[in-house]
Amino acid sequence: MITTFAAALNTGLRRALEDDPKVLLMGEDIGRLGGVFRVTDTLQKDFGDNRVIDTPLAESGIIGTAFGMALRGYRPVCEIQFDGFVYPAFDQIVSHVAKINYRTQGKVNAPLTIRIPFGGGIGSVEHHSESPEAYFAHTAGLRVVTPSNPADAYSMIRAAIALDDPVIFFEPKRRYWDKADVDFAALDRDGGLPLDRARVCTTGTDATVVAYGATVATALTAAKIAAGEGHALEVIDLRSLSPIDFDTVEESVAKTGRLIVTHEAPVFAGLGAEIAARITERCFYHLEAPVLRVGGFDIPYPPAKLEKHHLPDPDRILDAVDRSLAA
Repeated sequence: MITTFAAALNTGLRRALEDDPKVLLMGEDIGRLGGVFRVTDTLQKDFGDNRVIDTPLAESGIIGTAFGMALRGYRPVCEIQFDGFVYPAFDQIVSHVAKINYRTQGKVNAPLTIRIPFGGGIGSVEHHSESPEAYFAHTAGLRVVTPSNPADAYSMIRAAIALDDPVIFFEPKRRYWDKADVDFAALDRDGGLPLDRARVCTTGTDATVVAYGATVATALTAAKIAAGEGHALEVIDLRSLSPIDFDTVEESVAKTGRLIVTHEAPVFAGLGAEIAARITERCFYHLEAPVLRVGGFDIPYPPAKLEKHHLPDPDRILDAVDRSLAA
């Protein structure tokens, strides 16, 4: 079935609501409006306003309320309308949601999923195009994941809701309209790739490119261009940002000897830095060149007219590949 990324998420949320009466959705304008990106379209009509709840514009209140409900056996799925709006809820997530399992020596879980549209590429105003994933990946007690395509959007949201751990679920907003053929029945049978596993999207022998979220499609475009120039790039979709599947990355780098990591967030102290450090430790004698990173610049997110210069594109990734191959 040909479906968009947003529609696949909607189907996954619908199935979760159907399968478990303890699942409920909460967020600003997710009910009658169906969400800013229409990810929750028609769900309130079909499941009622007790299970698809329009909340006040108060992110700390949304997460605090959902956390309390999770402690009472519910499985709330919260939507933070835009990435830049998550900061008022940061204290609830970091001080309480992430710590409850450790604080109670494993006796209490918080099965809470927090959906956050993230990243740029849609021409939005301030606070609507950010990449805050490193804050949460750095926080022990949280799982942090991001799908890059409609099939993963469906299977990963269902897997996240089923977990007893709190999950930060980043959705690359400029991919909401991407389309793909999704076999929902097959995904229901086998569950898809485990939530904490990376996927090798294309195989190659010259260099490994690790990406996640919106930059996976960018990396795949770069790989196609590179193939025309005689270079075979292995592209890995990380999928899980905490924990990170370093085994899959290590296996690839042991073969290619080169690694480029790309993400929309600024390079300084981003996820790419941790990946570079770990792979340098684990693959030191396999590396033929330093690990290189391609990301956003170390500035607050720029105005919409400048964002295409800020975001990694195939040319910047290929420039890093060329520098790696020339080392």
